[in-house]
Amino acid sequence: MSAPLRTVVWSTGGVGSNAIAAIGRRSDLELVGVWVHSAEKAGRDAGELAGGNPIGVIATDDADALIALRPDCVVYAASGPERDGAAVPDYVRLLEAGINIVSTTSTALVYPPAFYSPEWRAQLELAAKSGNSSFYASGIFPGFGSDELALLLTTQSARITRVTATEIALNDHYPVADVMMDGMGFARPLDFTPMLQTPGFIEMAWKAPIHLIADGLGVEIERIHGTLDRRHTDRDIEVAFGTIPAGTCGAVRTRAAGVVGGRDVIVIEHIIRMARDTAPDWPASEFDATYRVDIDGDPDIHCAMNLGAAEGHGAGRAAMTATAMRVVNAIPYVVDAPAGLLSSLDLPVTLPRYAVG
Repeated sequence: MSAPLRTVVWSTGGVGSNAIAAIGRRSDLELVGVWVHSAEKAGRDAGELAGGNPIGVIATDDADALIALRPDCVVYAASGPERDGAAVPDYVRLLEAGINIVSTTSTALVYPPAFYSPEWRAQLELAAKSGNSSFYASGIFPGFGSDELALLLTTQSARITRVTATEIALNDHYPVADVMMDGMGFARPLDFTPMLQTPGFIEMAWKAPIHLIADGLGVEIERIHGTLDRRHTDRDIEVAFGTIPAGTCGAVRTRAAGVVGGRDVIVIEHIIRMARDTAPDWPASEFDATYRVDIDGDPDIHCAMNLGAAEGHGAGRAAMTATAMRVVNAIPYVVDAPAGLLSSLDLPVTLPRYAVG
């Protein structure tokens, strides 16, 4: 067996903590460093920061020190409302240093050709070329649930008229108030204008997976149009970020449709509730997170993937684990891939060869 791939995890949030734990269980990967944002976490054992036992790897906020370790790959899992703007300079530095990256941070890069900033994309392409390194972004939605699962199911199709990928989630566990309230409009009156309602925002948010599916199916997207629907709650709901008062938004539904031949052919829907009894007429699930793919054609295909236990309120942990493992399992494949910006179309199935046990 070849030497383990030297790996750094960038951030110790939910995804990063799962990545730290998973890497520690694998014989083909070696955790050599962990980056943290706050000075309070720097100097602490990474295993403890991830909610486990000490592992002898000390977290640092010194990016230069981590680059000097010359890791084979960085698992970049930082989060926040300015994640792309803050992450791109880090990506460039790492790629130029010859360090491969797998990321759950910049979901708009799940299909790099459709990335919303051509300037940033050009910077990343140049950095990867100069460093002979590769970059791959994935996750669960956007990611596997919104594109690769759909394409896998289409391998059974003789004819396709529409592909719809849908996430149905109970997100009462999500603690970031500004994202949930100002970004999505939860706990705000229905006449409040959240970031989601900014013209073009929904189209931009789902552009990458729509174009990834289109590329996989060999069709061209003519345009993308998006819609937003919100529903109020008739009672107060206590959630991780506070209280959602009765009469304010308790459920959000977005839809982005890629048009081919004048028809909505590739559709991404995202349904988020803060309680199961809000928006009862919308598609629902007994699970805290369900990812559906519905293919209209010959034959019609309907598939639901559920994370966590039914009624278990464990979707936050389950989704974090699934998101982290989408990129951790991809590390050996990305390290072996040709230099450049990759999507799931460029990699084989990223099998978890060290997960059994």
